[in-house]
Amino acid sequence: MQLSDFDFDLPEGLIATRPAVPRTAARLLVAQGEAGIEDAQVADLTRYLRAGDRLVLNNTRVIPARLTGQRRRDSAQGPVSAKIEVTLLSPEPGGDWRALAKPLRKINPGEVVEFGEGLNATVGAIADGQVTLAFSKTGAEFDAAIEALGAMPLPPYIAAKRAADAQDRTDYQTVFAKRNGAVAAPTASLHFDEALLASLREMGVEISEVTLHVGAGTFLPVKVDNIEEHKMHAEWGEVTPQAAAEIAATRAAGGRVIPVGTTALRLIESAAAQTGGIAPWVGETDIFIRPGFTFHVADGLMTNFHLPKSTLMMLVSALMGVERIKDIYAHAIGGGYRFFSYGDSSLLLPAARSPRILG
Repeated sequence: MQLSDFDFDLPEGLIATRPAVPRTAARLLVAQGEAGIEDAQVADLTRYLRAGDRLVLNNTRVIPARLTGQRRRDSAQGPVSAKIEVTLLSPEPGGDWRALAKPLRKINPGEVVEFGEGLNATVGAIADGQVTLAFSKTGAEFDAAIEALGAMPLPPYIAAKRAADAQDRTDYQTVFAKRNGAVAAPTASLHFDEALLASLREMGVEISEVTLHVGAGTFLPVKVDNIEEHKMHAEWGEVTPQAAAEIAATRAAGGRVIPVGTTALRLIESAAAQTGGIAPWVGETDIFIRPGFTFHVADGLMTNFHLPKSTLMMLVSALMGVERIKDIYAHAIGGGYRFFSYGDSSLLLPAARSPRILG
């Protein structure tokens, strides 16, 4: 398929720069089967789920990954400094971090960037527009320094309109975030609050947690016309033995497994890729879900509305069908739904698949 198959025109005014308040007041487009669309709110989710269903949540925690520091250098005229903005991308196995830095041309390997609070970073290799940084603090000390100094790494389409502020510390974090490591939020999960989660549990909807540390690569554009030539970015994730057992039990009992967010969906399908059945899994996944993909675990998906010509548009098209997704997005645009990370949500429930693969 061609990249143009996943394009659409989106009015600028539908790009959300702040979330709905309260979280559950966001609109919810519900598409079930091959026809029909309902307009609801996230607070109405209990109307569309049933006892025995299982939601799969991504419990990654977004770190305030955007830092501002000073690069200091001796010159013939004396010490000079320059402002450097750093956005952390992902940790390296040895403890260093890959990052974006601007202006990149003003830093060199071996230099030190000072961020404050005793946090410094020595510049390592510079390649492919990215830099490797070795920080002066590690572990809990590094986490504390980042919390004190960093800003939330808002998506480019929001950051272009406004700077991150204190409210984003709450807004751009799920209420069940636990494991530090993401530099972008699993945004479909931002719509949940404790009250909604409690209501779902009370009605018999089960909940499992997995972890996928969302990277900045989620915002990278697809640059090839033939989507088969696209290379996905890799992200670290884990499906624990407990989560795998819970998901397998739901499938065996005939319940629906509905991941919340494309990150959770990509992870559980990665965990099922080898055998067709869910199993404990840990590692980096670069799974690319596009039309023609066989879903082994997910029976549906709760997700926000995605960028044109993105891999996430390809994912939802794989789940619902290309033409069905075009109709869903046309309905959303015509109805004034808010798009992207801080926007509204959708519940996508494709026609039941047969035969069902258990495991």
